[in-house]
Amino acid sequence: MQKENLLADLQQAGAFMMNKELAWGTAGNISARCESGYFISATGTYLGELEVDDFSFCENGEHIIGKKPSKEYLMHEGIYEQRPDIHAVLHASPFYSTLVACSDIDIPSNYFVESMYYLERVVRIPFFQPGSKELAKAVKERAKDANIFLLENHGVIVCDVNLKEAKTALQTLEYTAKMHITSLEKNIPMNGLREKTVYDFIHHSGYKPVRDWNK
Repeated sequence: MQKENLLADLQQAGAFMMNKELAWGTAGNISARCESGYFISATGTYLGELEVDDFSFCENGEHIIGKKPSKEYLMHEGIYEQRPDIHAVLHASPFYSTLVACSDIDIPSNYFVESMYYLERVVRIPFFQPGSKELAKAVKERAKDANIFLLENHGVIVCDVNLKEAKTALQTLEYTAKMHITSLEKNIPMNGLREKTVYDFIHHSGYKPVRDWNK
């Protein structure tokens, strides 16, 4: 994908996240893989109004071109290094998903079609200072285990094969978290699907490609 198209897609992703209440203020950062490196939102940027010059190009742990990158650029890079299939990373702190990340609540993946697929695996990462090498290392070490990560007392990371899938995964995460929290608040028992049904859906429905977590 050409640089101009990729940056336009990143701008649209940032606006989408703000419009859908998946991000707020200057919290969060987004990136997309490009050739040997990746473009990431610059530090202190507002995701809902990103300009073309609000991105930085980084590779091999170095800031190459553009404004100063988000302080969490190494976290994004660690995922790209471990996951050749991943081409987009979204980091944000949507309300309900972050509430879950700040608690001991688990998000069920067996409620409906999208949750079964996109929330197949969710990994918790213990708290490390945002932007720290320790956080980047912790995420990198678990990058092959899931596409969704709950950063305890911080927020979430969603990564996927492209920005469209990453946006869908993030929205599914937040929607499911909101549904689950609401069910607890209202004391509404949820009828999750059986484990066998979930397995059959993921592996035999043809809804989406089956992920190979053993790579």
